[in-house]
Amino acid sequence: MKGRRRALISVSDKTGVVDLARGLRKRGWEILSTGGTARTLQRAGVGVEEVQQVTGFPEILEGRVKTLHPRIHGAILARPDREDHCRQMKEHGIHPLELVVVNLYPFAQVTIREGVTLEEAIENIDIGGPAMIRAAAKNFAYVTVAVDPSQYGEILEELDRHGQVSRAT
Repeated sequence: MKGRRRALISVSDKTGVVDLARGLRKRGWEILSTGGTARTLQRAGVGVEEVQQVTGFPEILEGRVKTLHPRIHGAILARPDREDHCRQMKEHGIHPLELVVVNLYPFAQVTIREGVTLEEAIENIDIGGPAMIRAAAKNFAYVTVAVDPSQYGEILEELDRHGQVSRAT
């Protein structure tokens, strides 16, 4: 499963995301992204591939379903040390992800606002984000997960120093 280095970036908090994406691109990484994050990166001149180009399936249900797809979760969960995983990835055209950058919808901030409706609160319950975070955590030996903009600089520094993010990080 060696080859291109890929990151999936899908964040509600856009703080530092353009600098991270530029840093990854400068280091030769490909970037997959969703909706608003993809638009933010594209406006900043950062080349991204939208998740729907990878999955062959558009975002549906008003954005409720974007990343819940075998080509995304397979890319996160695949173990490159397992021959059967590599064979299945090749068979299904799935390319591994080494970095998942996700932060969750701002549920707490939305629900404490005066006059927030139940509908607004419900739409700020993240489904795909926690699923990707948990998948990356399960496969931590091969996939780095970043959930906070304060982690971005360290990730880029480690890539420069070691060519990869350390297991400790």
